[in-house]
Amino acid sequence: MFISISTTGTAERPATDLGFLLHKHPGKVQRFETSHGEAHVFYPEANDEVCTAALLLDIDPVALVRRGMGKGRGGSPDFALAQYVNDRPYAASSLLAVALRTVFRTAMKGVCENRPGLADETRPLRIVLPAVPANGPGEGGGAAMVARLFEPLGWQVEAEPIPLDETFPEWGESRYLRVGLSGTLRLADALQQLYVLLPVLDGAKHYWVAPDEVDKLLAAGEGWLADHPERALIAGRYLARRWSLTRTAMQRLELARLAEADDREAEEFDNAVDDSGETVAATGPAPGGPAGGRPAEAGVASGSGPEPDAPAASLAEQRRAAILDALREVGAARVADLGCGQGELIAALLKDARITEVIGVDVSSRALSTAARKLRLDRMSERQAARVSLVQGALTYTDARLKGYDAAVLSEVIEHLDLPRLPALEQAVLGVARPSAVVVTTPNVEYNVRWESLPAGHVRHADHRFEWDRAQFRAWAERAAAAYGYTVVVRPVGPHDPEVGAPTQLALFRLGTPATTEAASAPAIASATTPEGGDTR
Repeated sequence: MFISISTTGTAERPATDLGFLLHKHPGKVQRFETSHGEAHVFYPEANDEVCTAALLLDIDPVALVRRGMGKGRGGSPDFALAQYVNDRPYAASSLLAVALRTVFRTAMKGVCENRPGLADETRPLRIVLPAVPANGPGEGGGAAMVARLFEPLGWQVEAEPIPLDETFPEWGESRYLRVGLSGTLRLADALQQLYVLLPVLDGAKHYWVAPDEVDKLLAAGEGWLADHPERALIAGRYLARRWSLTRTAMQRLELARLAEADDREAEEFDNAVDDSGETVAATGPAPGGPAGGRPAEAGVASGSGPEPDAPAASLAEQRRAAILDALREVGAARVADLGCGQGELIAALLKDARITEVIGVDVSSRALSTAARKLRLDRMSERQAARVSLVQGALTYTDARLKGYDAAVLSEVIEHLDLPRLPALEQAVLGVARPSAVVVTTPNVEYNVRWESLPAGHVRHADHRFEWDRAQFRAWAERAAAAYGYTVVVRPVGPHDPEVGAPTQLALFRLGTPATTEAASAPAIASATTPEGGDTR
């Protein structure tokens, strides 16, 4: 098994700097023990103009058989004969990827202590792999797959099929290719890409794929995998088609992509579920809640509500009921729950036979995983499962997957956005996705004085960037509706207080439908978009 890495240079920037980058002296032949054979590093040529480093991996096929690595799941595609005849000793595969990591570990990290800054420079590189399997039944294998994987990364790809036997050309071509890659990039990036993509091309691994392989994939793919057009193919084949691991990897990649686009840390996005499993997006005071230690959603505030002996519906239940009423009013059958959290609203929607399709969208992969578990998606009947899908996405970015729905719901979502980001959500939902109806709910900050244990001036949850009074919410809803061709009505949700209104306020947007007056007249408008003295943290 063989790979060569070449670079060119000048007297001022000699090609032999490759030795510093690889931490292997060009004047020596070095041998290294790996888990499946011996690796030899040597330099066929090394001068100021051209320097080539070669890695020869000598695999012990008998040892592979004894360890059970040459057959079964993760072994050669022709596993029935793999114990006796396999391509592991000569075809570039995960064995070579592991050897690269073992021998060039420091180089893959982009570290060069002897020449500070050298590892951060891009260099012209040429990588040659004499025998590469490119298997892809149903996935477009061969030279096309090599191009699909490497060209988006800036490589120029040469992939020449190797005949089964040059003496008998009529036998046709083998599944192996001679691959040449040329590009200008950091050596560390090139090695990381090879570490991931060699097992992907092979389509098989020589060891059991455990959950920690997801971490290895994301670490090696940092900076390039999240934006790769074939990231789903890469994740699936790298993880030996273990779909639970692949799903986890794809969620984390999408989170990384969104965080990078927004110049934020991924942890800032993936915060919809705290360590206890509770939804951050729930409306109500932070721990310490109303009197008696109840969370704000558990009942109604003091001085209002049903008689003590009557079973009180929680505010969350009242809010879901109001949303369902609004959806029935507009006759929605296909609904998008935007910012779905743990899927409580989705569960309620699935109980309504008139709802034929629900898509839940959330930026948090943890929230989506929790929702899938609580909805028991893996135990649903095929017919029921066809009605629901969960996808990861940020609502401040346009998303073609959200077009064509009858209605979209933003339940307790907008207050979790920084105010400068709110116009982006309006554009993505009202301007681009453009459902026939949109239901938005958000806390009424005036009602906060009725929560006995909520300190004055505090929002109901630590993650709320703002909370609007009734006039501010109405002003925002009317402005957004007018800007995008909707009409809107605003309604109270929950027990009504004659002084401060209801705890939750709901806006129903309808595309091009005349509005009717439904809510009591609100106080004078203080601000169109920003709460007067509100918390915009």
